[in-house]
Amino acid sequence: MTSGALIWPARIHHVRRDSEQPEDLARFYGSGLGMAMQPLGGDLWLLHGEGRRLLIGRGAKGALPYFAYDLGGSGRVAAMRKYLADRQVPILPSPSPLFDAGAFAVADPDDRQIVFGWARPEQVETIPAGLPGRLQHVVVATTDLDAMARFYEDTLGLVVSDRVSDEAGELTAIFLRSDPEHHSFAAFRAPEIRPDHHAYETTSWNDIRDWADHLAALHVPLWWGPGRHGPGNNLFFMIEDPDGHKIEISAELEIMPRDMAPRDWKHEQRTLNLWGQAWMRS
Repeated sequence: MTSGALIWPARIHHVRRDSEQPEDLARFYGSGLGMAMQPLGGDLWLLHGEGRRLLIGRGAKGALPYFAYDLGGSGRVAAMRKYLADRQVPILPSPSPLFDAGAFAVADPDDRQIVFGWARPEQVETIPAGLPGRLQHVVVATTDLDAMARFYEDTLGLVVSDRVSDEAGELTAIFLRSDPEHHSFAAFRAPEIRPDHHAYETTSWNDIRDWADHLAALHVPLWWGPGRHGPGNNLFFMIEDPDGHKIEISAELEIMPRDMAPRDWKHEQRTLNLWGQAWMRS
C-alpha cells in the first residue's frame, strides 16, 4: 500500500495560527469570518463555524505552526502512522487539542507540522451557519520548492494537480490534492520560508459578493481580486488579517479525479489570475 492510498480522501480539518496578540486576532476572525470564539486556556482560542475551525495561540506574528488532516477513522490514522514510521519518517506527538488519541504529526522540510487524526465529536456549541465558507486549503512559501514538492507528493502521497515553471524549467509553484478538490495544499517558490495564505471555499459567485459586502461593512478592504486563478479555475478574492496573513475566499474550485494527470503552466501573471494582475511570489 502507498501513502497515496492511505491519505486519499482527506480534508483539512483545522489550522493553527499564532500571534503576539492572540485574543485580538481571534476577535478579528470571529467577526470577519463568522466564527464563534471559545477560550481553551493558556492563550489559546478556538474559532469555529460551520465547516471551519481555526486555533489561535500566542507565538510569532503571522506564524502557521501546523495544519491538520482528518483521515476519517482511527484505522486509517494508525495505518498512515505505521507507513511513515516504517519509512523512517520521524513521528511527532500531535500538538492539536481537536483530535482524539492516536493522532500524530510529521514535519515537512521547512519544519512545519502536518497533523493526521480523526475528528472527535465537536465539544463546542453550534452557531448559525451564516455565510458559507468551508476551510479548504493551506498554501506556504518556501526557499526549497523541490524538496517540499517531493515530501508532499512522494512521502505523504498527495496528488499533483498543477505545476508552474519558469523559462529555465525550474518549479515556481505546485498544487496538490488529497481528495477530488483541486488542492488542499500548495507551495510557492519565494525568497523566504513563511505562510502564504489559507482559504475558505464557498458555494457560488454570489457567495463571493456576499462575503465582500460583509467584510466591507466591517471596513476590511479586499487585498487582491476578485479574480479567477488558472490552476484550480476558482473565483476568489483575498484579504489580510491584522498580522498581515492572507485569507482567501474562493468559489467553484475545480474537481479532478484521482487519476487525472497533472498540468503545466508558465510562470506569469495570467497563470495566477486569468482576469488581470497577480501576486507573484518570485
